[in-house]
Amino acid sequence: MASLTRGHDGRPEASLTPPPKLIDLMIDAASRHLLGQRREDGHWCAELEGDTILESEYVLLLHFLGRGDDPRVAACCERLRSQQQKHGGWAIHPDGPADPSVSVKAYLCLKLAGDDPQSPRMAGARRAILRAGGLRACNSYTKLYLSIFGLWTWRRSPAVPPEIILLPRWFCFNLHEMSAWTRTIVVPLSVIWALRPSVRLDVTLDELEGDSGPGRRRTTLYESFWSAVFVGVNGLIKLVEVVGPASRWRRRALEKAEEWLVAHLEGSDGLGAIFPAMVNAVIALRCLGYAESDPLVQGQLRELERFEIEEAGELRLQPCFSPVWDTALSVGALLAAGMDGNRAPIQEALTWLLEREITVVGDWRERSLQDAPGGWCFEYRNDLYPDCDDTAEVLLVLAAVRGRTDELEARRQAAAARGQRWLLGLQNPDGGWASFDRCCDRQVLTLIPFADHNAMIDPSTPDITARVISALSAHGHDPDDGPVRRATEFLLREQEEDGSWPGRWGANGIYGTWLALSALAPLAARMRPMAGPPTASSRRSRPDDRAGERLRRACRLGRRWLLAVQNGDGGWGESLRSYDDPSFKGRGRSTASQTAWAMMGLIASFESLPWNGDTAQTVAALDRGVAFLQDRQREDGSWYDRDWTGVGFPGVFYLRYHGYAQYFPLEALAAYRRLAVPEPDAASAAN
Repeated sequence: MASLTRGHDGRPEASLTPPPKLIDLMIDAASRHLLGQRREDGHWCAELEGDTILESEYVLLLHFLGRGDDPRVAACCERLRSQQQKHGGWAIHPDGPADPSVSVKAYLCLKLAGDDPQSPRMAGARRAILRAGGLRACNSYTKLYLSIFGLWTWRRSPAVPPEIILLPRWFCFNLHEMSAWTRTIVVPLSVIWALRPSVRLDVTLDELEGDSGPGRRRTTLYESFWSAVFVGVNGLIKLVEVVGPASRWRRRALEKAEEWLVAHLEGSDGLGAIFPAMVNAVIALRCLGYAESDPLVQGQLRELERFEIEEAGELRLQPCFSPVWDTALSVGALLAAGMDGNRAPIQEALTWLLEREITVVGDWRERSLQDAPGGWCFEYRNDLYPDCDDTAEVLLVLAAVRGRTDELEARRQAAAARGQRWLLGLQNPDGGWASFDRCCDRQVLTLIPFADHNAMIDPSTPDITARVISALSAHGHDPDDGPVRRATEFLLREQEEDGSWPGRWGANGIYGTWLALSALAPLAARMRPMAGPPTASSRRSRPDDRAGERLRRACRLGRRWLLAVQNGDGGWGESLRSYDDPSFKGRGRSTASQTAWAMMGLIASFESLPWNGDTAQTVAALDRGVAFLQDRQREDGSWYDRDWTGVGFPGVFYLRYHGYAQYFPLEALAAYRRLAVPEPDAASAAN
């Protein structure tokens, strides 16, 4: 058990149990491994893994193109076989329940590959699919895909009329009311729905029809009312289709959709630089009459091929690349571990990041408060879609590193200024930040029949807002600055009763609480310097004191929640099931990445706010967290997370970032060492 001593100012100081030499060795090994993952030009890009819906859709795309005998089809099917779960179906994350959409597509691909429908594998899959509701329980996108192959009728698929693109900006529903990723998926999908391509296969799925699908739960009269309205509109659109579409409007809509599609292929590594949009783009372009040999179609196919990873006879697909994200986070971890910012790996990464600053106007301009471009995207090249999360993370790097030459330093300062301005232009009226757009939060639109992918809108989220606060603070923004103050208020409103914050892009309460504590605790400490424990008289002094006390209370609650959910093995873990079942919040098998997040949240609050009444408990929890990471660190200095901790669309699509178990534990150990020894000898990590 850790002991406590008193510093010269009377505050409790942690005397942490693991010897400093052990921490140095762990950091040194992790730093060497992370440096070994660098690409030749100085950036990082780890694998990004999704569920088997990627392999299934790739197989179906190849069948659509008449390439059913392509060797990649067989390799993808090997991947599908290896990922079948014990319950017989396929899940959206390891050990998850059978998902009807993922399972139906996998079953179809294996049936096309010639797997015997009466084999134990296929019989088990069929039983799992029927238990999950059968074909009727599949989501809208799956039903539209099945309609292409004559396995589901277009009449029973939800309407995705291309006329959406003609709706004016002032109308209650238009293209820019949808999230950025949904726009890139829906525009080509609307072309597919309107032109109804038909590819006949030699198989059927009649055995998967099932009795009924569960549908989406409606918990309020409001949801039930608007759901009924949208179902009625959906039926009216289909009725018009039967009578005969208004040809002039339909032609105009398809022309506009084609213009939009072609324009959005410029400046990106595929439409939206994401797998589903690119697959839809290929099918839509073919529907519009583009030959498979056309450069636009070939360009999308080449980008899809870049996602392929072949290993041990299996082919798996990545949903996209994450180089900007991985590079910024890797640099942050190495700097925390003590690497000199003038060292070549840091300077090369800085140069690489500066070269990827986005300097053109994209879709974000429709709602932004300012015109000038700036920011960074997640992928290698996606000029129309920079995002707030990546921009904030890159800004944290730019605040910590100076350019080694005058020219590089000038570029760094200019890019940092543009990035801050771009972010400030996207702050939502509620004080928070979303991913790509401003004011994209009309909840009623999630009730549209084709919006069951849980990604129709892009509202403010605590995790992104917290990271933006940290980035702005790192660049000198004061807690009383209007944007920071409004963002702080947003975080306080979003804190849940148990003290946690939800995570949108990482699982879940642990991720959100780490980032919120990392943003709020330093602000609370700056709002009123603490010379001792808060007293009744000190709380009555000034308005900013009272505001500071609100922040301190929020941080105390967040810290106590993290302490309460630590696992018996010393680590932290949270199942992705927490997005569907709140009883799983903070519960799950310990992972290296989530242990690191929890440790960094505790350390951030402990460094800024030591007077929280739980000092001994916090120190002991951190000691146990280090012991967990020590026990799980592999010989090469890395860690491995079996459980997934990344999120695409909650409840629909999850991710395993292979880099998360590398740079986050390194950064957490570095923060632990900083807490134990304020000025460590970090020479080993810099070598």
